[in-house]
Amino acid sequence: MHLQLPFLPSLRRSVALPSALLLGALLCACAAPPASRSVVYDFGPGATQPVMSNRMAPLPPLVLADVEAPAALEGNAVLYRLAYADAQQLRPYAQARWTMPPGQLLRQRLREQLGQRRPVLLPADAVAPGTLVLRLELEEFSHYFESAQNSSGLVRVRATLSRTGLPARTLAQTSLVVQKVATRGDAAGGVQALAQASDALIAQLDAWVQQVASAESTTP
Repeated sequence: MHLQLPFLPSLRRSVALPSALLLGALLCACAAPPASRSVVYDFGPGATQPVMSNRMAPLPPLVLADVEAPAALEGNAVLYRLAYADAQQLRPYAQARWTMPPGQLLRQRLREQLGQRRPVLLPADAVAPGTLVLRLELEEFSHYFESAQNSSGLVRVRATLSRTGLPARTLAQTSLVVQKVATRGDAAGGVQALAQASDALIAQLDAWVQQVASAESTTP
């Protein structure tokens, strides 16, 4: 006797349906774009060739203290400020960050640049009394928008130069502000302008340290 099984087609369909759904889910997963990741920035590679010996006499050693910074600058976010809309608010770029906090980046660049003319020491190093000490307070480090079309990298620091001893002797203090025009109004443009502003600031700091030390040595 031949038995008909009318339920088999529906059973096959019920078995095939989950398989089709699974295949569709896998295809959708393969077609989905990858999750966006933050772009990581620093100040660039620095010198790519060994520094050639300078004919000028080397300068005296300098102790470079840690760069102090407010809480807003202690993280790795790349920050911008809309001066034309809300100048009091610092905003982070969502998909951009520094390799380390701005104060550490600036200190690293300082050691590299100043170290071309003088020994740059750490606070923990054993130093002779009377050694120069440079301390910095980083007050502003942002991609600064004067308008929706015009922006710049803005860096502001307060610098203190002193000499070691008991007690330590403060020689001078100064505030420096540097802005460099950004060629783009995005995170990449802000990072480039901030790196340029930092290098210009370091050049000013170097000249200031030498000027203060020279004036002190000529004072009777």
